[in-house]
Amino acid sequence: MNRYIFNALNELPLSLMFSSGYLPTGNLLEALIHISNEVYSMEKLPFVQVKNISTMVRRIKILSSLFEEIQETSSTAVLPPSSVLCLAELSSVIRKVKLLIESCKEGSSLWNLMQTELLSNQFNALMKEMEKALDILHLKFLNVTVDTKEQVELLHKQAKRADLFIDPREIQKREEILQLMTTNCDRKSKNKGLIDFERVKESFNSIGLRSSLDYEEEISKLKTEAEKQAGTGGLIAVSNINSLISLISLSKSAILEEEHLMIKQNLKQPASMNVRPDQSSSCYSLVSDIPDEFRCPISLDLIRDPVIVASGHTYDRNSIAQWINSGHHTCPKSGQRLIHMALIPNYALKSLIQQWCQENNIPITERTLSPSDSESSSSKIKKYDKAIDYISATKAATDAVKMTAEFLVGKLATGSPDIQRQAAYELRLLAKSGMDNRRIIAESGAIPFLMTLLGSRDPRIQENAVTALLNLSIHENNKILIMSAGAINSLLEVLQSGKTMEARGNAAAAIFSLSVIDEYKVIIGACTKAIPALVGLLEDGTTAGKKDAAIALFNLAVYDGNRQTIVLAGAVPLLIDLLMDDKAGITDDSLAVLALVLGCNEGLQALRKSRILVPLLVDLLRFGSSKGKDHSITLLLGLCKNSGEEIAGKLLMNPRSIPSLQSLAADGSLRARRKADALLRLLNRCCSQSQ
Repeated sequence: MNRYIFNALNELPLSLMFSSGYLPTGNLLEALIHISNEVYSMEKLPFVQVKNISTMVRRIKILSSLFEEIQETSSTAVLPPSSVLCLAELSSVIRKVKLLIESCKEGSSLWNLMQTELLSNQFNALMKEMEKALDILHLKFLNVTVDTKEQVELLHKQAKRADLFIDPREIQKREEILQLMTTNCDRKSKNKGLIDFERVKESFNSIGLRSSLDYEEEISKLKTEAEKQAGTGGLIAVSNINSLISLISLSKSAILEEEHLMIKQNLKQPASMNVRPDQSSSCYSLVSDIPDEFRCPISLDLIRDPVIVASGHTYDRNSIAQWINSGHHTCPKSGQRLIHMALIPNYALKSLIQQWCQENNIPITERTLSPSDSESSSSKIKKYDKAIDYISATKAATDAVKMTAEFLVGKLATGSPDIQRQAAYELRLLAKSGMDNRRIIAESGAIPFLMTLLGSRDPRIQENAVTALLNLSIHENNKILIMSAGAINSLLEVLQSGKTMEARGNAAAAIFSLSVIDEYKVIIGACTKAIPALVGLLEDGTTAGKKDAAIALFNLAVYDGNRQTIVLAGAVPLLIDLLMDDKAGITDDSLAVLALVLGCNEGLQALRKSRILVPLLVDLLRFGSSKGKDHSITLLLGLCKNSGEEIAGKLLMNPRSIPSLQSLAADGSLRARRKADALLRLLNRCCSQSQ
């Protein structure tokens, strides 16, 4: 997969970049800074090509500082053609690096390990491209600091000396897995004890495969890779991939079997071993004639909190939660695969159990956990909620999701309001996790019906519908489907006058999600209701709603044409007030929007009118977050450059300004230090001129 991406990238001509809007220089620099930030801000980097990726990311971070300095001076100085050509070449290289890292991250870890030489060669080729681009960069013609020049020159020398690096540790890991794969192939009908599963677990763990969920995801990725290789005639590659799938499937089965046995043993221990004598729940274990229908099929003890799983069977909540938390996606009683992991309370059975307990003088108080047990259980559930993918990638599960989605869409279309409310809620949950779920729901035709329900008078129907659309919009292709269906006007109606604050907040979040696509920033900003409605939510929304509105405004403000509208809608005073609102907790988001609107004349004038902004920004230089300090110094420097002596005078009169700037110049981020130095020099000139 990586080879195809790399070849496709190399086919992009440089002339295409020039003809696609990368010039003038301002747009090119903005794009470079943006793509560089995306590269070095990537989270959860892959477990393969670790050194090559970290080296490339470190070098791009150095180049990002260069781009930012050039951007600050490009408005007053014209860049030579060779520098513009170099920047365009670097933009091409950095985009290729980003796609290659994402390919390693999203692809199969095992297959990437098998292809370690190929991947290393691709990273080395990109390093050589970076070196060639820097060959035509003449730093003496650029107005950048000495530190930046030295760092870029050093980077250039390192790129020239850079040789192909193939990590010997990855080669060793690959050899170990190949040996295990060979053993598995030779095993055939022999006892599978011939494979050392502890060794397999250790090898898989070293490349990030730690749980059965990771194993399932890896199998899915390997199957996708096998289809791609088969399409290009790579029969040997397909054979190797199938051998890897066989090994990981066998290992997963063995590990799940061990986990299953351990869970059963733990759950079948007498209550006296796990519960203190003073706990009333110990009485449950003393009763021998518990009706079978009141016993949990897993623990065989009295059900305390009955819940129904997707298969229709009822279990005690604690028992089934432990079963699911260990990585199982099947019903323990029937073996049926669960199409979702929701636990639905069985109130009817709970009422019968409580009645039976009263008749037999058994306390019905649920067992209370010790603080340590409670914390452990809570942490496991939270960890599971983050890790679990509700729908397996297997074909059977995909078909089940499709059937469920089509059934629910049918209920949206023809059901009563009560049925529509429930169907919208189920789709909201189903779309909450898993890109495959979102794709399947959209393909089932849910979007037009959900859009219609946005106008419902029932607050819950409207809230479920807008939240379902928000979840669906996370999928890239669904953004296009939602916009094509004309949902933006309906979303704006909910944003402006939704039945509940949660619905309004989720409408703002949906608009933010849709505006990730650049052309939709323009379309949404052109809607007369959009920006005023977001500003309105900024004023009277809940804490979460205000945050959603601020983030949506930030995304829209990335497009220059929306900044004036944001200012004229009255956003600036509200954002400044939110800087003082600790409860809102959106100081950084507000600063980010203010930093963007500073770029238009109306924004500059609105910021200059505020009497409290400069003292607030000075305080944020001292006590703000790292991002907050960066935005604050950007605002102060921009105001001083464009407002002359007025803002500089306010800063010089504030006794905290100079110490705060000096502290930031010494201890801030690279970008903040550079801007703090520039502002201190500017204030020094103002002070000298006034004297």
